[in-house]
Amino acid sequence: MLSSTQSVNSLLAPGNLRKVHHIALNVQDMQASRYFYGTILGLHELTGDEVPATLVKLVASGKVANFITPDGTILDLFGEPDLTPPNPDPEKTFTRAYHLAFDIDPQLFDRAVTVIRENKIAIAHGPVTRPTGRGVYFYDPDGFMIEIRCDPDVH
Repeated sequence: MLSSTQSVNSLLAPGNLRKVHHIALNVQDMQASRYFYGTILGLHELTGDEVPATLVKLVASGKVANFITPDGTILDLFGEPDLTPPNPDPEKTFTRAYHLAFDIDPQLFDRAVTVIRENKIAIAHGPVTRPTGRGVYFYDPDGFMIEIRCDPDVH
């Protein structure tokens, strides 16, 4: 790993990386995760011709599910039935990834919190209000933290 004081031969220039192409998560229970991301969070699951050609066989076999976020980022779920985190307590972070955050219109934030509560999803933190907006943190079926957040309501 390079430190900020080391010299390098070449660098990517700002703007060379265009966008996040996809996010891939390993999940233990594919059906529970598909329900969580597709039904509870309302992400569109890719089916038929929408599935990338490189993943058609894995999707058909039930080993992969693909969702698209409203901004076009693909969320890939890879079924790993024997997956267990190093620590079963999701409060103890076990990877370098901390959480996945989804943005929502400020007028829909309270509705999102209601949906989380009505689906009996334990809220880890919040709802919180900060100068940067409001947020609520909760866990997906595999214990990965999810945030739904919004900018401050300016009305």
